[in-house]
Amino acid sequence: MDLPPIESFKARLPEIDALMAAPDFYNDQRRAGELGREHQKLTELVALHTRLAQTAAAIAEHEALLADPASDADLRTLAEEELVTLRAELPRLHDQVLTMMLPPDPADARNTIVEVRAGAGGDEASLFAAELSRLYTRYAETHGWKVEPLSSSSSEAGGLKEIIFLVTGDDVYRTLKWESGVHRVQRVPATEANGRIHTSTVTVAVLPEAQDVDVQINPDELEITVARASGPGGQGVNTTDSAVQILHKPTGTIVKCSDERSQLKNKAKAFKVLRARLLERKQEDERQKYSAQRKSQIGTGDRSERIRTYNFPQSRVTDHRIGYTAHNLTQVMEGRLDELLAALAEAEKIEKLKALAESTGAKA
Repeated sequence: MDLPPIESFKARLPEIDALMAAPDFYNDQRRAGELGREHQKLTELVALHTRLAQTAAAIAEHEALLADPASDADLRTLAEEELVTLRAELPRLHDQVLTMMLPPDPADARNTIVEVRAGAGGDEASLFAAELSRLYTRYAETHGWKVEPLSSSSSEAGGLKEIIFLVTGDDVYRTLKWESGVHRVQRVPATEANGRIHTSTVTVAVLPEAQDVDVQINPDELEITVARASGPGGQGVNTTDSAVQILHKPTGTIVKCSDERSQLKNKAKAFKVLRARLLERKQEDERQKYSAQRKSQIGTGDRSERIRTYNFPQSRVTDHRIGYTAHNLTQVMEGRLDELLAALAEAEKIEKLKALAESTGAKA
């Protein structure tokens, strides 16, 4: 598609320069960081756009030289050689510039809270919830991210009824955000004597970590209770009233945390999850307004939407939002999600390009 005009991007640079020159610029460290990153991206975009224009001009000059029968033979040979490189570089630069012009999701760079819950399917669902949690932990480790457990609840079968953990690192939410939804598993349980394939589900929610400025919480609207944490017998975790439950009365949101022996630590973790869930509600309201005008090809990210099937007999993983299918389930369950997540990112990019074309009048 044609590139949108670069003028608005160039005009933003002096605006940011003026803001960064203000004496109180660094009083708000978060805002200063956001503007600094925006300035860096815009500087790179303008430089890349200039390079693209220079490449296009060079191609035109070389083609004019070759079209002139009176041009020097040595220059013609040189021009032909350079044209091969220039013509190969032009579409690559065009794609880079176009991608950088796409409006970013402000939450993309944030740390992320991941909630995995067993759905339909009883013990088999809880076992797969534990496997999905392990999958995400392994993926995070391979990318140098840190995983911090916030809360968990085990099942009698050795699986997980629920687990909540915080993932910190670079571009965590941008990478994991499309994991929200219902994950369906099809396989023969170990307890199935007749070899029948069972279907069960696990629900995943991926929430960008909320900042204090994102969500205002009125202490008067909270009901905080403490109780004795349940844990393996004899361990210190269940000898004190350390478990914390927070009820947000206006929304009915309930958060429980009991993994730490310290009540204060459990309370801090519970507040972190509560803020993320309230931010998600706020963002979902905005998404619903947006989807009334345009529905994304890769889904809404709603946790009630069935997004993926893991079929163990066929070693198949299918993402229903983009029609992606691969027969590498063993590798996926070991945390090798890069290929699948790259396909989802590409689908998101295509959708954003369509929206950008509509908003700027550029030709697709």
